[in-house]
Amino acid sequence: MRPLDDDEPTVVGPYRLLGRLGSGGMGRVYLGRSAGGRTVAVKIVHPHFALDEEFRARFRREVDAARRVGGAWTAPVLDADPGARVPWVATAYAAGPSLTAAVADGGPLPAHSVRALGAGLAEALAAVHDLGLVHRDVKPSNVLLTLDGPLLIDFGIARATEGTASLTSTGVSIGSPGYMSPEQILGKGVTGAADVFSLGAVLAYATTGQPPFPGDSSAALLYKVVHEEPRLDGLDDGELRELVASCLAKDPAARPAPAEVARRLAPEGAARLVTGGWLPGPLVERVSRSAVQLLNLEAAESEPGAPGPEASGPVGFSRPSVTAAGADAPPGPEGVAVPVTAGAFGPPPVMPAAPPPASSSVPGPRDPGPGDDPAPAHPPGRLALSVAATSTQGEGGRGRRLSCTVALAVAGALAAVTVGSAFVLDLLPGSGNDAHNAGGGEASPEPPAATAGTLPQRYVGTWEGQAAALDGKLPLGTFRITIKQAKTGEQLGRLRQTDALGGVCVDVITLKKVTAKQIVAGSVGAEGNHEGCNPAPTTVTFTPVGDDLDYASRSEESGRPEARMSKVG
Repeated sequence: MRPLDDDEPTVVGPYRLLGRLGSGGMGRVYLGRSAGGRTVAVKIVHPHFALDEEFRARFRREVDAARRVGGAWTAPVLDADPGARVPWVATAYAAGPSLTAAVADGGPLPAHSVRALGAGLAEALAAVHDLGLVHRDVKPSNVLLTLDGPLLIDFGIARATEGTASLTSTGVSIGSPGYMSPEQILGKGVTGAADVFSLGAVLAYATTGQPPFPGDSSAALLYKVVHEEPRLDGLDDGELRELVASCLAKDPAARPAPAEVARRLAPEGAARLVTGGWLPGPLVERVSRSAVQLLNLEAAESEPGAPGPEASGPVGFSRPSVTAAGADAPPGPEGVAVPVTAGAFGPPPVMPAAPPPASSSVPGPRDPGPGDDPAPAHPPGRLALSVAATSTQGEGGRGRRLSCTVALAVAGALAAVTVGSAFVLDLLPGSGNDAHNAGGGEASPEPPAATAGTLPQRYVGTWEGQAAALDGKLPLGTFRITIKQAKTGEQLGRLRQTDALGGVCVDVITLKKVTAKQIVAGSVGAEGNHEGCNPAPTTVTFTPVGDDLDYASRSEESGRPEARMSKVG
C-alpha cells in the first residue's frame, strides 16, 4: 500500500482514504475507513470513464448486480455511488494476500490447501450463477487468502447473463489472458461454464506455481488457450489433476458445474476443510501480521484528539506550545510558578539527579562564597530554548512545509568553560562532532569502506520482513530482497514489495557505499512496474541490527518506508 499522492482524494463519499492499494484497467483501489471504524476497499473508476455515459449506465447495472452477491466466499459490496462525478464502489476489506502474491513469495500451495481453495471458490461461483450472474474475471489476483478461507473479489465486470450491453465498447478489458475461456476469447456466448474454465486455471496455478497456458505475450496466451492443451506438469495428485483437466475442457458443455467441483473437492463442504486449518504455517504468520498491522493502524487513527477527515492544509498546534510575553506561567514541580520569557517553552523538565561517575572530572556545584554574586535566574550551564514555527500550504493545497528557527543561549556563567563549550559545540550544526566524541577529544573516524567488490558476509543472502511508512502508521506489506556481492555502481539486488492485495512493485537497488556498519544504495522503480508503483529514484540504507537487517528509504513521496527484515535464505 502506498501513501496518497498530492493529486489523489482524501475522502470519497462517507469514507476517509488512508492509502492506495493498487490500480487496474478500470480504476484505482484505496484503503478506506467509515465513520464507524469499518475498513473497506474503495474502487474509484478512472476519470475518463466517468465522461462516458454508456460506461456509467453499465457501471450502475454491474453495481446493482454485485450487491446481490453475498455468499460466504465473496467480498460483499457495501456501498456505491454510480452517479457521483467520478463513480466509486466500496467492498469489504480482507486482510490477506492474493493467490498471486502467496505463490510468488512462498511457492505452490500444498494439496489440502488447494482443495479448500477450490471448494470455496466453486461454492462462491455456484451462488453467483444461481443469481444469473457470471464473474468473467476469475484469476489468481482476484482471489484473497484469509484465515477464514478464500475470498473471490472484484465483480467489477460481472453482469447479468441476460444483459445486452457491449463490454468492449468503451475499451474495458473483459478478462485476463491465460485465464479466459476459449468462448470468451472468440466472442461467443458466455455462460457460467466460462468461470469454471478460469477456476481450473487458477487451481493449476495454485498447485504448480505456473499458469497452465504459459506465454510471453497476450497474443500467444490467447492462441494457446484456444488451440493447445494445458500444461499440468507438477500436478501429481491424480484425482485433482483429473478434475482440473475437466474444468479446462475446450467444450463448455464438457466442464463440470461449480457445485460438482465443490462436491468432489470437499464432500462435507468447504467450511469443514477451512475450519481444520487450511493455510500452511508461513502464510498463517503472514496473514496474522497483516491483521495486526491493520488493527494498529485503526488504533493510531482513533485515538482521542486524532485528526478527522478534514481537507489537508496547514496544521496548527493542538495547544499553546510557545508562551507569549506576559502569559501566566504554569506551576513548577513544587507548585511555584516559574518565570518564563517570551517565546520560550514553558518550565524546563526536571531531570532526575544522578551522581557523576567516580572517574568524572566535571566539577560539582559549590556554595557561594563571600563576595560572590547572588545565584543567577538560571543555574550555570542551563540552556534556554526558543522555537519559532510556521506552517505554510504547499502546491495544490495538500503538502505542508514547516520552517523552524531554533535559538540556543547559555544562561549565566558556565562553571567549567571547557565542558560548556564542548557541550554547546555538539548542539550546533556543522561542528564536526557527534554524540560519541562530545567529551572534547578527536572525532572517531568513520568505519572504513569494505574492499571494492566485496560485502561483509553478514549482508549477503535473502532477507524478508514487514514494512510500514509514515512512522509505522501505514502498513506496506512484505519486503523481500536477495543481496549479492557487488561493486560500487553495480546492482546489489531487487527489492520486491508485495502489498496486502497482492500488488507487486520492484525496485532496482544499486550499491553506492558500504561500511562496516551500513550499506548506502540507490533505489529506482523497475521497468514493467504498474502505475501504482513509485518510479522516482531515492537513497536507501541497510543497517544490521542483531541478526536482522533494517531497511530505510528517504523517499518522501512514499512516506519514508522502513522494514525490519530477517534472513530467510
